[in-house]
Amino acid sequence: MPSSEKYRDHVLEQFNGKLLEGGFRVTTRKMMGEYILYADGKIFGGIYDDRLLVKPVAAAKAMLPNAKLQLPYDGAKPMLRVAAEQIANNGLLVRLLDAMLPELPAVKKKK
Repeated sequence: MPSSEKYRDHVLEQFNGKLLEGGFRVTTRKMMGEYILYADGKIFGGIYDDRLLVKPVAAAKAMLPNAKLQLPYDGAKPMLRVAAEQIANNGLLVRLLDAMLPELPAVKKKK
């Protein structure tokens, strides 16, 4: 089941609603009915079947100690699921993203 634009917009609003500086920090790219999440040019997670999943880097594991590992789709690596009450806490999402970014590799440029 593909993710809805309404859910994507809700998640983006939570990430981008509390920016200290102007502009959108989190962007998406639609891929096969789901959404890949980018921040500062780095992939940090995605929206799969109306679930917010983030990469299980050390900072994310530390900030979301009770998060369950879930597969975004068959054959993929497991990711941490962000619970609905955590999504509603946009301050937490901004701190989570700030903590995760240094641990994420930069997106490889296409030749």
